[in-house]
Amino acid sequence: MPMDIKAIEKCIPHRYPFLLVDRVLELVPDERILAVKNVSVSDPFLAGHFPGNPVVPGVLLIEGIAQAAGILGHLYVDGGLSQCLLTEVTHARFRRPVVPGDVVTYDVRVTKRRAPFFWFEAKCLVDGQPVVEVKLSAFIK
Repeated sequence: MPMDIKAIEKCIPHRYPFLLVDRVLELVPDERILAVKNVSVSDPFLAGHFPGNPVVPGVLLIEGIAQAAGILGHLYVDGGLSQCLLTEVTHARFRRPVVPGDVVTYDVRVTKRRAPFFWFEAKCLVDGQPVVEVKLSAFIK
């Protein structure tokens, strides 16, 4: 189930400049979401990280994963916007920097669900190669 930015804004409360999901390519309830963020040199968080050599902060890649998970979790929230509140982040591996011009694909898979708690395994991919791998759990309300 692909989604554009308007549909995404109906699922989660994040807005520019902190909305880190541009579109959803695939959403399989109870299983997986595949979403995309286009990294632009004009993204505000790159201005000071690092001047002359901009790199997306790793914590924002994890936030993008959490936002994608929130979109997936929106299916379990009765009306309104869903918030994905992280409860644990483990096994985070950062493989290479993400820079302007990269297209980040968030591949988030549900490994366990006991609503409102969810457990996920996730990757950020650039050109099909993993740049971040992480396990996380969240409370989705």
